[in-house]
Amino acid sequence: MTRQFFNQHHTQIHDFNMDLENTQIQMRKGILEFCILSIISRGEVYATDMLTELTGARIMAAEGTLYPLLTRLRKAELLDYRWVESIAGPPRKYYSITAKGQDFLNQIRTTWFDLVVSTNQIVQKN
Repeated sequence: MTRQFFNQHHTQIHDFNMDLENTQIQMRKGILEFCILSIISRGEVYATDMLTELTGARIMAAEGTLYPLLTRLRKAELLDYRWVESIAGPPRKYYSITAKGQDFLNQIRTTWFDLVVSTNQIVQKN
């Protein structure tokens, strides 16, 4: 193989991997709010427990992504929190969904199920 061929081939593989990784990240980001609201809708939850579930499901890997999103959802009045004293350290924030958040989640859930059906209709033809 010539060096030029190797470099060109390596660049194409690298570009493909970067595009694939970016697409996968964007797909996960697109459903992150839905997953967070779904977790919180089950009952009051501590952020670390949310993070554990999200990383276990391979929806999110970075802790730095969760807290800004929780703040944005709180400012949009989709969730609320309360402080709870902890024996093992500082007080903890426990998040809960608001009525507005539950309505929002219900609408997203409907959209999600519609998208799953529509997507499966297309991809199952392959």
